[in-house]
Amino acid sequence: MIKVLFVCMGNICRSPTAHAVMQHKLTMRGLDGRISVDSAGTHAYHVGEKSDARSRAKAKSKGVDMEFIRARKISVHDHDEFDYVLAMDQDNLDLIHYYAPQSASADVRLFLDFAARTQPKLEIVVPDPYYGGDTGFEHVFDLVDLGCDALIDHILDQHPIND
Repeated sequence: MIKVLFVCMGNICRSPTAHAVMQHKLTMRGLDGRISVDSAGTHAYHVGEKSDARSRAKAKSKGVDMEFIRARKISVHDHDEFDYVLAMDQDNLDLIHYYAPQSASADVRLFLDFAARTQPKLEIVVPDPYYGGDTGFEHVFDLVDLGCDALIDHILDQHPIND
């Protein structure tokens, strides 16, 4: 099984959106038993809480369930537990690298790196919508949707999971 961890700062907006969208897409494609997903934050601001209500509302309007997700902080063990640890922005990527053990085996990078390969003009960070309005949550959802499709394509191309 390939394991993917999405990471943002508080694990209530961007990374749980990616978590839920990816889970939804995997289920729709019959891959949920072959690829697993989780999300975490680099900070422990919201541990145990549901995702931001605006993220949940946007996902629900698109037919994606986020109610099962609870915020957690990334652990040093996640670097070996997951095949991919994907940051939503550069600051969180830097923190992930800073706290990673030297023996870490995960592929750690920006989440949108996968989508940027086929869409060179696409921004490579998922901006934090927390202090903005509803349009920010719509934008995040759209970016995550593109990113998840590209990530699934990458995983299917790189790993023999359809056997």
